[in-house]
Amino acid sequence: MFEVKPCPEFSWSLSRHKALMECPRKYAFEYYISHNGWLRDSNILAKDAYRFKKMTNLEILFGSAVHDLILSVIGNFLNTGFIPPEAELIQRLRSSLNSAFKDSKLRAGLWRERPNHFQMLHEIYYNGELPQDKVDEIQKRLNVSMGNFLSSKTFTDVRVNKDMQFVEAERFRFMFIDGVKIFIVMDFLYRDMNEGKWIIVDWKTGKESFEDRHQLALYALYLMRVLKVNSIDEIIIRNEYLITGTHKTYQLTAVDLKKVHELFGMSVIQMQRYLEDISANQPLNFNLFPKTKTTKKCDRCNYKELCEMY
Repeated sequence: MFEVKPCPEFSWSLSRHKALMECPRKYAFEYYISHNGWLRDSNILAKDAYRFKKMTNLEILFGSAVHDLILSVIGNFLNTGFIPPEAELIQRLRSSLNSAFKDSKLRAGLWRERPNHFQMLHEIYYNGELPQDKVDEIQKRLNVSMGNFLSSKTFTDVRVNKDMQFVEAERFRFMFIDGVKIFIVMDFLYRDMNEGKWIIVDWKTGKESFEDRHQLALYALYLMRVLKVNSIDEIIIRNEYLITGTHKTYQLTAVDLKKVHELFGMSVIQMQRYLEDISANQPLNFNLFPKTKTTKKCDRCNYKELCEMY
């Protein structure tokens, strides 16, 4: 039975770490103030924070839609052997984006009441319209992403190489390090049975980032700790960049795992500085979470309206 708790469970993820690094006030809204905001008898601030937590933007929406579609295509292929044509996939992506646009423009009231069932785009909520430059950029990505997925190294392996064994995709997993629960979601994981390798894949719908390797190193740590993979040499990590149609494959080292472990340790210490009671994960007073000094980030923040009010 679901239990209502006054404070959320403490856990760690890369997205949580990034939120804290970007703005402690945003971190407070995202992981503490919004807690229980989905309950009918929650206070107004919790409900507002939860609503804004569910807000999305064009880039995130596009990335999420692409990931969902890829998961569907791969799953259907593994079951039936059928691959939809690129034009059909593009149209399915476009329909997904249009649905979010219609929700944002026509169903704002329903989103306010049920933010988990209706979508709201940040650009429309705060500006009323979608910026044309963003629309043009998403259109470019829309036109190339599905073709690049169909010809990608990973999907080619899935289609052609009979020695490949699918393991899992897009499932929330967790592991414990030093008593802290760490959440991860791998885009795609499969095994090359002939080479004896585990391949971790991350589909990217944006530009390359120096953080891409760290993210996959965390996934490799999960394989070794939870799936009991014996050696880092058995793991291959790969970023598939769907906008450029390129991929980067890495063979990690023990140093990579050490770095991500150190990042986790330092990040947890920083998070705990904002707790009144560590064992209960009870946060400090809201006013003790400072706002970012990089104010240009505020225009992109979901919680901009709340931050100005409080």
